Amino acid sequence: MRTLRPLLLPSTPAVLDRVDDLEAILDGSAAFLPVPDDARATSELGAALDVGAPIDERVSLVVSTSGSTGTPKGAQHSPETLAASSRATADHLGGPGNWLLALAPHHIAGLQVLLRALTAGQTPVILDMRAGFDPGVYARALHDFEGPRRYTSLVPTELVKILDDPGATAASRDLDAILVGGAATPKPLWDRAVAEGLPVVATYGMSETAGGCVYDGRPLDGVAVRIADPAPDGVGRVLLGGPVLAHGYRNLPGHRAFAEPGWFRTDDLGIVDDAGLLSIVGRADEAISTGGLTVVPQVVEAVIADDPAVAECVVVGLPDDRLGEAVTAFVVVRPGERLDTNRIRGSVTDRLDRYAAPRQVVELDALPLRGPGKYDRRALRTRFGSQM
Repeated sequence: MRTLRPLLLPSTPAVLDRVDDLEAILDGSAAFLPVPDDARATSELGAALDVGAPIDERVSLVVSTSGSTGTPKGAQHSPETLAASSRATADHLGGPGNWLLALAPHHIAGLQVLLRALTAGQTPVILDMRAGFDPGVYARALHDFEGPRRYTSLVPTELVKILDDPGATAASRDLDAILVGGAATPKPLWDRAVAEGLPVVATYGMSETAGGCVYDGRPLDGVAVRIADPAPDGVGRVLLGGPVLAHGYRNLPGHRAFAEPGWFRTDDLGIVDDAGLLSIVGRADEAISTGGLTVVPQVVEAVIADDPAVAECVVVGLPDDRLGEAVTAFVVVRPGERLDTNRIRGSVTDRLDRYAAPRQVVELDALPLRGPGKYDRRALRTRFGSQM
């Protein structure tokens, strides 16, 4: 009887010592749960996802979600779903190639960097990420990076560091594609990357879809996108289907996200235009209810990100006795710039509405992160909810 086994994947070049186990995931000869080089996190994941217990024979990979609710779930994948993802990705990007890993390998985005390289018969290049992402180290690694085609996958915070480093920016221009995902990429950052000649590709996907399955708004081959219960403006819940879809969650049969056969119901709100391109508006579970009105944080963030003084921003709702929730913006200021809160509020009021303008604009040195580059809104609400 097959059981689920833990697979330690350190964020160092030592991850290549696990190639045989990664190959077993691809050929289906074993079932693994990737875990980080952190004893506490490994213990928590093992307990939550029942390491050591029997598992469906078709499942070779259980990959944890990033746990936005605080409780990770385990998306169950088979060699077939992983092969479909690798094949569709290679077809979209122009062919199989080698990959450089600059992400945590136990999350789906980093894991797929490894699996796609191995599927193509390549040995991926691994950055040592124990001290975080260093654009200088990244640039030097690119100079020795070989392959028939050369790819990497980044989160927006890493892209910021690359663009602030001339050497890393120059080295990145020679890649065949830079996948950017894991979190929403502010338009000013995206425009800057394009202006610098970086071959960026916007990706959308999650653990449940074996990673990115929509590139630059267009579904990969075989992937289906549907908008459920659209509002008059076309915005509704995003549903995804196709051969990349996970076989449900570990030990959660009948979960509502997989209730409709062949489809995964996301928590994202989106719209599909006349050309069939998907745009993500925000997340249904992060909407702010303020004074009886609903504010989608990502829409407000897009406006604030256009401010010349803002490097990064996150908008959350904090408890408010009168409004229920008060729209609050947390920002990281660009070096050499000064924050003008009145200008930010005025921009949001002009482009959206007065009710969407942040009541407070809080300057931070850095924004908390969770998972693969996602901003930790829950940590901000916990830290500041009683202070405002």
